Amino acid sequence: MLLFTGKGGVGKTSVAAATALRCADSGLRTLVLSTDSAHSLSDAFDTHLDGRPRPVCEGLWGQQLDATERLEDAWGDIQDYLRDLFGWAGVDSLEAEELSVLPGLEEVFALADIKGHADSGDWDVVVVDCAPTAETIRLLSLPEILAWYMDRVFPVERRVLQAVRPILRHLTSIPVAGDHVFAAARRLYDGLEGVRDLLTDGERSTIRLVVNPEKIVIAEARRTATYLSLFGYRVDAVVANRLLPEAITDPWFKSWKEAHAEHLATIEEGFAPLPVLKAELATDELVGLDRLRDFAGVVYGDLDPTGILHRGEPLRVEARDDALVLRLELPFADRDDLDVGRRDGELLVRVGPHRRAIMLPDSLRRRQVVGATMVSSWLEVSFAEATAEPVGGMV
Repeated sequence: MLLFTGKGGVGKTSVAAATALRCADSGLRTLVLSTDSAHSLSDAFDTHLDGRPRPVCEGLWGQQLDATERLEDAWGDIQDYLRDLFGWAGVDSLEAEELSVLPGLEEVFALADIKGHADSGDWDVVVVDCAPTAETIRLLSLPEILAWYMDRVFPVERRVLQAVRPILRHLTSIPVAGDHVFAAARRLYDGLEGVRDLLTDGERSTIRLVVNPEKIVIAEARRTATYLSLFGYRVDAVVANRLLPEAITDPWFKSWKEAHAEHLATIEEGFAPLPVLKAELATDELVGLDRLRDFAGVVYGDLDPTGILHRGEPLRVEARDDALVLRLELPFADRDDLDVGRRDGELLVRVGPHRRAIMLPDSLRRRQVVGATMVSSWLEVSFAEATAEPVGGMV
C-alpha cells in the first residue's frame, strides 16, 4: 500500500498515477484510487474513472471514491433516524437531508474501501492518491479516534438510551435512536476493523510526501511529517517535484534557481535520513500514459517504487538502567506545541491541534511516568516502578 499526500497543487496526483503505472508495467496487478473529493485521476490518465475500479491499461485499474454511492448501504438507517430527528426539530426536509450527511463520512468510506481492496487479494499493489494534507491527517487519525469512541463512549451511550427510551417515549415525541441505529453504527465501525494495523504496518504500507521547492509547502510538509509520526504512520520518502531544470541558464531565472537550490537543501537536510526523489518541472502537462511513464522514470530512476525506501520505527520502548523509556519520533515538533499527560493505561500526547491516546503495554502500564523530554526529534517518556521519585521535567 503506497499513499501519497502533500499540499494541494504540488503534483501528488501525477506522482501517484505515475507510480501506479510503473508498478503495472512491471507486471503487478495495481489499483490506484483517489480519496480527494476534487478528483483528478481521470484527468491524469485522460480516461473516465468513477466509484468502481475501471481498467486504465494492462495491469492497472483506477477508482475515484464517491461517498454518495456508499450512503444508502452504510449510512441508511442512521440517516433515516437523523432526518426524523431534524424534522422533529422543525428543520425542513431538504435541509434535514443535507444535515443527515455528517462531516467525515467521506473519510470513513475511504478507509473502508482501502481496507476492502487490501483484503480482497485482487491487487498486488494499491496506490492511494490522498486528499491534501489536512484531510489526510483527519483520514489517518480517524481509526484511532473511532476506536476510542466505540470502546468507551458507545457502549455507555447505548445502555443509557436503552434505559431511558421507554420514559422518553411517554414524556416527549422526540425520536429516540433504536437498536437498529446502534447496530448500523457498529457495522460501519466493524468494517474498519484492522485498517489501522494495515496502514501502520511498515512492511505493508508506507506514505510518501510530495513537496515543491517553496517555503510554505515545505513548512506544511514538516508539520505533516510530525502528525503522521504522532499517529504511528511511516514515511519512507519525500518527492521534491517541479524543480527548475539545470538546463535553464537565462539570467531571468537566476534568483529563482538559487531559491530552489536553497529550498532543496532544506528538504534534504531537514527530512534526512529519508531519501529525497527529485523531479524537474515538466515541459508540458503530465497527461496520458506516455507522459506519466516518462515522469515515473524521472522520479524513480532504477528504484523499485514498491520497495521500502526507508525503514524506521516511530514508536519504540527501550530499557535504560532501572527505567523503561518510550520513544516517539516527532520530527520538527516544537516543544512549545507539545504536551504529555497520563490517564490510567494511556499516555496522552498532544502536538499542536492533534492529540493521540497511546495505549500503554502491560510493561509500562504498571509503572509511573517520571520524566519526559525532547531529544533531537524524539519524545522520550521515562517510566519507573511506582515507588520511584520523578526525575527530569515533564514536557
